[in-house]
Amino acid sequence: MTSGPASSSPKPIVARSLTKTFGDFTAVNGIDLDVEPGESFAMLGPNGAGKSSTMKMISTVSPVTSGDLIVLGGDPTSDGPAIRGQLGVVPQDDNLDEELTLRENLLVYSRYFGISWRDARVKSDELLEFARLSDRADAAVRSLSGGMKRRLTIARALVNEPAMVLLDEPTTGLDPQARHLLWERLYQLKERGVTLLLTTHYMDEAEQLADRLVVMDQGRIVAEGSPAALITDHVSKEVLEVRYAPEAPVDLSRYNFRTEPLADRTLVYVDDGEAALAQLINDGLTPASSLVRRAGLEDVFLALTGRTLVE
Repeated sequence: MTSGPASSSPKPIVARSLTKTFGDFTAVNGIDLDVEPGESFAMLGPNGAGKSSTMKMISTVSPVTSGDLIVLGGDPTSDGPAIRGQLGVVPQDDNLDEELTLRENLLVYSRYFGISWRDARVKSDELLEFARLSDRADAAVRSLSGGMKRRLTIARALVNEPAMVLLDEPTTGLDPQARHLLWERLYQLKERGVTLLLTTHYMDEAEQLADRLVVMDQGRIVAEGSPAALITDHVSKEVLEVRYAPEAPVDLSRYNFRTEPLADRTLVYVDDGEAALAQLINDGLTPASSLVRRAGLEDVFLALTGRTLVE
């Protein structure tokens, strides 16, 4: 292990056999991770998959049970303060000071990093502009919408100009407009060369933001790669969704299709959904309803774990 965070470290995160246990429960079960500088890396999985526990170890606020972990060139056990000084952290729940104004939240947080009041004021104005909150700078945080609070929390995470930003479920509970604005801000950070590590339940979010990702389930990594590569490797180009009447179920096992039966429909993984549907209809198996769509990351998750992402 190195004695302190080193700027020459080629990878912001290197983990080998990383494990986290709580008593008899294993939250993270021997995972390996490599995150590249300037990369946007996502961890996907249902609640309890081990995403947040992994994030807490990387942010040096939860000790590693076993395995090796290097963050920004340092050992979290001995170099925690130095590592945290280079991190920006966006927690799952906003923990802003509701009684202070937006600007005051940023100024006070800046002081934790030893930033002078003068520099903190300049930086706070820059970040409020970045978050599109300049017009609310002197408003109390309690008056903000959920989306505004989330943008302020992200702005606060940037006061120390971090080398890496950790985002735990950054858009949970936000409306579509607020989510898309946050995606835009995060994409700008990536363009500046900031490494992003995020956890999310949302497949469209991962496809929008992630260069690479891992799918976690029961503390293990069950797949890793770019969104496009995972779709190619684990599912198909298209998905045909068919619904048949409950009183007249249809057996599709005689076809050379890979299928995923769900409670209300069956997913058929094929390269040409329209051709597969035409074949079913030609054979007298016309579904009550059907849909042909592009395969996505949620299909990858279903194929790997057999359950939906949000539990």
